[in-house]
Amino acid sequence: MGSQPETGERQGVNEATSPSHDAAPDQRPLLLVVEDNADLREQMRWGLEASYQVVEAGDRPTATSLLKEHHPTLVTLDLGLPPDETGQAEGFAALEDLLSSDPMVKVIVVTGNEERTHALAAIRRGAYDYLNKPLDLDVLKIVLQRARYLAEVERDNRSLQERVATQSFHEILGTSPAMQQVFKTIRRVAASDIPVLIVGESGTGKELVARAIHQESTRKRGPFVAINCGAIPDTLLESELFGHEKGAFTGAHVQRKGRVEMAQGGTLFLDEIGELSPPLQVKLLRFLQTQVIERIGGREEIDVDGRVIAATNLDLQAAMKDGRFREDLFYRLNVVSLPMPPLRERGHDLRLLAKAMLHRFAVRHGKKIVGFSAQALGALDTYAWPGNIRELENRINRAVVMAEGSRILPEDLQLEVSAGPLSGHTLRESRSVVERELVERTLAKHNGNVTRTAKELGVSRPTIHQLIAKYTLSTPRR
Repeated sequence: MGSQPETGERQGVNEATSPSHDAAPDQRPLLLVVEDNADLREQMRWGLEASYQVVEAGDRPTATSLLKEHHPTLVTLDLGLPPDETGQAEGFAALEDLLSSDPMVKVIVVTGNEERTHALAAIRRGAYDYLNKPLDLDVLKIVLQRARYLAEVERDNRSLQERVATQSFHEILGTSPAMQQVFKTIRRVAASDIPVLIVGESGTGKELVARAIHQESTRKRGPFVAINCGAIPDTLLESELFGHEKGAFTGAHVQRKGRVEMAQGGTLFLDEIGELSPPLQVKLLRFLQTQVIERIGGREEIDVDGRVIAATNLDLQAAMKDGRFREDLFYRLNVVSLPMPPLRERGHDLRLLAKAMLHRFAVRHGKKIVGFSAQALGALDTYAWPGNIRELENRINRAVVMAEGSRILPEDLQLEVSAGPLSGHTLRESRSVVERELVERTLAKHNGNVTRTAKELGVSRPTIHQLIAKYTLSTPRR
């Protein structure tokens, strides 16, 4: 299309913009300018080289070669390339070659004013945007900036997905030594049918670990049946666990299988096992001893071939001393104990999890958020996370929804950075100070109501009771 075509000469990175061996690496993104008009290429290089490393090509073969050699982030592409300067066939072929070599590259097509139809066709074929000639350099800079931003987000997301794929184990993310020990234990216990007791604070991912054990075991083709023993009233829990016959009690209009029976050939996961009442503890113990159950109102013994995995955030040793938990049931369940580390003790896993969650929620809510500000990362690191992963997930979900910019800020997370009263403390001590203060302040806000406090902090009621005992907090009279 230009007046001074150069079809055979290779246009590489200019010597003036090439870093020497002794110079620091050039941090400017690479921009490939594909244009047969040498004067226009020179104008674009002059106007853009302050922000970009400019690589130049005058024809399709040179452009394809330079893309493979330099891997630019951005490309401007004139559709009228030799030997078809008056048409678009060569330009469309160049677009196809560039996107085939690097589907992530962002191509801005440059056309004449009368060629809008061809420009829109280029968009349908994968171009990022188009501009009309004569080029307005200020508009081009804005379009390049937007394309660069999108390219960075896409590359970061792809990198994150690749890291997640290598750093996850059955949907559990973690590279810390503590989590590597958890993964090692899962692999060891999965091969057998022995009961496993997963212990740890609320929100640490105990059910995910139970599912991972199931998926690693020979029972993976069978059902995984989970029940939260602390979320169902005692009057209903027995029926939920063991089922009932028709007419066994008022409202029992049909026969119903319980969760234990549903786990036939698979795995039964009993979460918050410490919340079981003494009568149900006896009935569960009998099942563990005999692998036989009876439905409520029934007389038939039913054999159940199911593995039992239990979890608790309570200190069952203390519960046994208090008479709240049977010693014989504890030893039946606790053949292998698998402790789950709290989030505050997992080091860099915190940021790994936070970034993975940020990506997931940004996609879900259609938000263009690239990451966390430095202050937000600092707030994440110093916060005590009493609700562990569940609380982190809730806060990041909210932050993505509330964020107005391209990065998450501390106020989006509702985590304030306050260094003053924590100076002189170790990281663990600082977290304890923040944790105590947060629980105490929230309890006072709700006048000692544990349920409301737990809901606001994103944790369970037993966790709040544990923290009250841990820090010997006094609850206001209601």
